[in-house]
Amino acid sequence: MEHEKDNLKQEAETTKPEEAKTAAAEEAAPEAAPAAEKEPVKDDKKKKKKDLKDALAQKDAELADQKDQHLRLMAEYQNYRNRTAEEKKKIYGDAKVDCVKELLNVMDSFERALEAPCADENYKKGVELTFAQIQKAFEKLGVTEIAALGETFDPKVHNAIKQVDDSDFESDKVCEVFQKGYLLGDRLIRPAMVAVSV
Repeated sequence: MEHEKDNLKQEAETTKPEEAKTAAAEEAAPEAAPAAEKEPVKDDKKKKKKDLKDALAQKDAELADQKDQHLRLMAEYQNYRNRTAEEKKKIYGDAKVDCVKELLNVMDSFERALEAPCADENYKKGVELTFAQIQKAFEKLGVTEIAALGETFDPKVHNAIKQVDDSDFESDKVCEVFQKGYLLGDRLIRPAMVAVSV
């Protein structure tokens, strides 16, 4: 019996250092394992962070490109709007000028009718009233008569059809008007047909 106790004691003594070594190894292993695991985790995080930064930079570049395209498109659209507005204005102005040009012939006929002798006073008064209405309509449209008689000849608004040696007028002055000229705003509709003194 004593012999068995001694054997057990020896076994315990021999196993204790082995168990102690195993226990120490187990204790050391968990500490070493997380350190080894932490390095790949850090690398993964760094890689993910770099990938996200790259993706963000790419999306920022795409956004900047889209913004640039949008701004260019808006600029083109604004230019288109301005151009079409100018074209409409020009077309409207041209149509207005064409219409007024045609009505000027009617105005000339009324002026000749007013200058003609007429025995019927009511008829003459009716022509005068109609002529006054046409003049008011022209004023509303912005049509103005070009000053000519006695004015210095201006080739921009006067069309000289003859030169006259007239002592009543200084040289280069309009001494006779054959047909009145008109402006629509600043735009010349018809130059005045005049004679110029020499």
